[in-house]
Amino acid sequence: MRPKLEAAIELRNITANLTSIDKEKFIHILDLWHTKWVDFLKERTINPENPRRWFYTHKRVRSAYGSLKSNLPYLFTYKDYPTLEIPNTTNSLDGYFAHLKELTKIHRGAKRELKSKIINEILAKTDPRI
Repeated sequence: MRPKLEAAIELRNITANLTSIDKEKFIHILDLWHTKWVDFLKERTINPENPRRWFYTHKRVRSAYGSLKSNLPYLFTYKDYPTLEIPNTTNSLDGYFAHLKELTKIHRGAKRELKSKIINEILAKTDPRI
């Protein structure tokens, strides 16, 4: 959330604009970022205890980039199907999950199976498709 490295700051800024740009422009900007930082992402650190072993130095930045790259087909689903009126963020969904968690916390001693039944019952009453 608060990157310190310049490459991570740039990647964070790219993702901050995700909902306001189109897919092709995002892919282009992401590819430009990767081209600029490819050597940085390949940096390795040798394990001092075992010199034959190594690990990537900037694994969190690599992970963030890899996640964006692998989930790219799904990031713009809300734009690919405008008739479904899919929101561009999951904020409302996160709020709804928090509400469900609060309702199940009331039953502290309940086992997972009972909590699942409670959630299913709540969802069935609020959404006729379930």
